[in-house]
Amino acid sequence: MGGRSARRDRDGRTWLRGGAPPPRWVRVLPAALLAGVCVSTLVSPDPLDIGFLLGAIPPLAVLSYGPAATAVLGVLVLAVLNIPAFRLNDPGAEDALTVGFVAALSVLVSYVRSRRDAQLVTERAVAEAAQRAVVPPLPERVGGVRCAGLYVAAQQGTLVGGDFFDVREGPCGVRAVMGDVQGHGLSAVATVASLLGAFREAVLDRPDPESVAARLDRRLMVDSAAVRHSELFATAVVLEFGGGARAVRIVACGQPGPVLLRDGRAVELDAPVGTPLGLGLSDGTPAGLTVPLRPGDRLFLASDGVWEARDSAGAFYPLLDRLVEFSADGPDGPVPLPVLAERVWTDLVRYAPELDDDVTMLVLAPGPVEPR
Repeated sequence: MGGRSARRDRDGRTWLRGGAPPPRWVRVLPAALLAGVCVSTLVSPDPLDIGFLLGAIPPLAVLSYGPAATAVLGVLVLAVLNIPAFRLNDPGAEDALTVGFVAALSVLVSYVRSRRDAQLVTERAVAEAAQRAVVPPLPERVGGVRCAGLYVAAQQGTLVGGDFFDVREGPCGVRAVMGDVQGHGLSAVATVASLLGAFREAVLDRPDPESVAARLDRRLMVDSAAVRHSELFATAVVLEFGGGARAVRIVACGQPGPVLLRDGRAVELDAPVGTPLGLGLSDGTPAGLTVPLRPGDRLFLASDGVWEARDSAGAFYPLLDRLVEFSADGPDGPVPLPVLAERVWTDLVRYAPELDDDVTMLVLAPGPVEPR
């Protein structure tokens, strides 16, 4: 919630790394090879010396099948070698023993791989549950504000990295935060959890977004003081939607404010940018900016992983231009917030396939639920 090719699943899983299921062609390959050898020998007028290909079938089966299926394929290979109709050079006892040994070894390897995969699945489920507890999925609506978030961590196989966001309702209205902790990957998860815990408490008892930012700053300073030679800091934007969500107040701490999508335009809101969290913000909280909102307005927040993404020529990703294009109303009405975030993500991957930073987007909009 990170170089990589274009590319991987949203959750970072791949076939060879991360526990994703193997591609269909890998599963089909052993049976296809066996069928190909059988058909070739039957249709050829002369004997073919291709029996050696059958020895590769059990090892190939290990990549995607369990021990039972691997054993069945091994037995079929031995049967084909010894059926006279296939004329595979009448293999002698040594050839059959060699293929039989390879098949038995493949069954053993498949058993070990299956046990390992089962353990990885269990460990991944536990890790996902723990990470979801830190950064739970956003609901479609919080109070009078619709919201959608997208998060792809830089480190493969993780759901949480150095970026974070949350939207909560409290006595003073709906408050949102999006930020970026120094560093990324699993080493930043503890800091993310600490900041989100402080934010959720501050939503309940802090009177304004400036004091929410001060609470987050104090939390980081306390955490940093407990670590020798620590230089812990984070950038963040805190938003507060007042009653009826007719206005939003923005407090930016080392990070630019959101982009306002209104009337077919995308405009960066010029909120004063103050000191990052963890560097003594409580001594000088940045001034907030209040922006009136109209029906149909949307606020788009993105992390450095989006703003600073570059193509192969070194050009930055043109986020504002893309937002104008992707947020244009279609024949069915306004673009749903999750669809807008997904469009930006898909385009970003094509534009900069070698992303090496967390990618985080948060889209907020006051008003009724959009038509689907």
